[in-house]
Amino acid sequence: MNRLKIPVSRADHAQGRDDARVVLVEYGDYQCPYCGAAAPIVKRLQAALGADLKFVFRNFPLTEAHPDALNAAKAAEAAAARGKFWQMHDMLYENQGDLSDSALLRYAQIVVPDVERWVTDLEKATFAERVAADFASGVRSGVNGTPTFYIDGRRFDGPYDASALERAIVASLSVSGARHARVIH
Repeated sequence: MNRLKIPVSRADHAQGRDDARVVLVEYGDYQCPYCGAAAPIVKRLQAALGADLKFVFRNFPLTEAHPDALNAAKAAEAAAARGKFWQMHDMLYENQGDLSDSALLRYAQIVVPDVERWVTDLEKATFAERVAADFASGVRSGVNGTPTFYIDGRRFDGPYDASALERAIVASLSVSGARHARVIH
């Protein structure tokens, strides 16, 4: 199972152009320290590759190991309903050490324009269902830990450090004929 079983769609949280030459999908957990370490690497790759890279994030909270991960994922989804998914996504990774309910509320006060609505939204089953759907799509694709990356639909099984991810993305760019400058020196 090394292929992405659920294709990227408009329903996904995505940054980048639809016609990007490479699509990087991450199944991540906001409380996972490895995902936290990967987040700035993904940001650097996005900045360096620009229009050649589309980044998609899907929730994969490992609740047995990370008890606050599910609520953090629902908090990001509730922020998405207010058009602030990526701002909350970044806030959660930047403040990974405290994902308690009170901390999530503090982050929402910074990120979301209508906090009262966000709190109401957070209780809706819709967001738990969205997280569960992401999780199920990951299970179908063979995800069993976080972060798990897919580059153009193929699971990346190497280390998720900047140079290894860069090499795999550059290989995909080469296949697609894109020009590429070195990302990380």
